[in-house]
Amino acid sequence: MFFSFLFLAHLQASIIPISLGIRSIKKFKHIRNNQLLPFGFIFLGLASISEMIDHTQTSWIYVDHSSLFNWLFYSFLSLGLTCLSISVIKNKFIQKTNFCISLCSIISYFLFDKTIALLFQVIISILLIINWQRVFKDWLLVLYPIFGIFFTTFFGTRLSISGDQFWHVFIGPSGTISVLTFYLVLKRSDKKFT
Repeated sequence: MFFSFLFLAHLQASIIPISLGIRSIKKFKHIRNNQLLPFGFIFLGLASISEMIDHTQTSWIYVDHSSLFNWLFYSFLSLGLTCLSISVIKNKFIQKTNFCISLCSIISYFLFDKTIALLFQVIISILLIINWQRVFKDWLLVLYPIFGIFFTTFFGTRLSISGDQFWHVFIGPSGTISVLTFYLVLKRSDKKFT
């Protein structure tokens, strides 16, 4: 029974972002680089799929380890957040800087370790919040750091410290709430600009 909940928590974290990515194709024309939005959402879904594949190697028990699929999880997460971030930026230098930080996150996973990659992802998240808040000025964006950063980190930390897989069930849905937040902000901005 628990495995079913755990599997569904991961499955929805894959399906929802990918479906939002598909729904974003050729939409939100008021966004400067709207063609990046579908990639952002789809990459986040691919991150969850990579994590699911990684879990098959550990019998769906969370293990803090490095592996190819764990690297793919962090890489797709980095690329997804970066695509969302730079989709609203006009300045080419800032776009390239964001992309370079994403590449640093991806490369540092293997060169150093996951901790360094996570530091780059924190920077990516901060830039994402700043960029989107500058453009949209929407109070809903506060949900991203609450669910996408604070709660996922809290549940992940509880899982790592206690080893109790109960906490594992909450990480995916918490991340999904943050992804839905981005889509809702886009939908609300679409109404403002039309």
